[in-house]
Amino acid sequence: MSYLITGASRGIGLELVKQLLALPEPQVTKVIALSRGAPPAALQELLDNHTARSTHVTASVDDTESVKQAAKAAEAELGDQGLDVLINNAGVFGEVFAEGARFIAPEEMLRVLDVNVVGPHRMTAAFLPLLEKGKQKKVINMFVKSHNYRPSIGCADVRRRSSTLGSIAMSEYFTFAPVPPYKISKAALHMLNKQYALEYEGKGFTFLAVSPGWLKTDLGGPHADLDVDVGVRDVMRIILEATPAQNGHAVGIKVSGNDRYDGKEVPW
Repeated sequence: MSYLITGASRGIGLELVKQLLALPEPQVTKVIALSRGAPPAALQELLDNHTARSTHVTASVDDTESVKQAAKAAEAELGDQGLDVLINNAGVFGEVFAEGARFIAPEEMLRVLDVNVVGPHRMTAAFLPLLEKGKQKKVINMFVKSHNYRPSIGCADVRRRSSTLGSIAMSEYFTFAPVPPYKISKAALHMLNKQYALEYEGKGFTFLAVSPGWLKTDLGGPHADLDVDVGVRDVMRIILEATPAQNGHAVGIKVSGNDRYDGKEVPW
């Protein structure tokens, strides 16, 4: 299978590249790592160690023309085999607005929405012709990656579940996290995932929104619940096991012995 991962330069994206390339060649034939600029040292080392099965593409998900050029580069790399799995991982956390939603700077709202919602749309729309040629036809939208805020005392129910800052049903539990643009963008990404799922239902596609949990990345911080390799390991399981029967769903990771991550459907 062939994979393309956005935001591959660090954190979850980098770990996805690492774990995919650790799988045997019959299972993973090509990994395309996409990032805004030149690969950092850690990513470049992975690419150099797997030159036959990996490549790098430069693009910014908030730039339509660069995304179109990335699709052309990927097509040249993959040819008639097409792309099996697109992982929309790139995103921004945005600024903090402790005073409340009314104080969100419109420019900041637009910036976060452009990267976190329009970005995955740009990628999906540009790469659909390649995905239609692929065998798996999977689009994975990482709708909540990590957050650097802890639930207050009394939020035990939230702490037992695969929580997401983008869940409207659980929004009352996350008032402690003053990042409304991020929350809004991830709720919108869930709807974007659903719209594509409905449109491509019955065509062999699987559009799946995945919450990887609170991981120890630059965004998640050192006090996060899980090491990044642990969270990504179950994200990998979800991707590998995903079927069209899950098309349009939103799921969280499952971690043995950790009741906060039970692998169930994320409430909306």
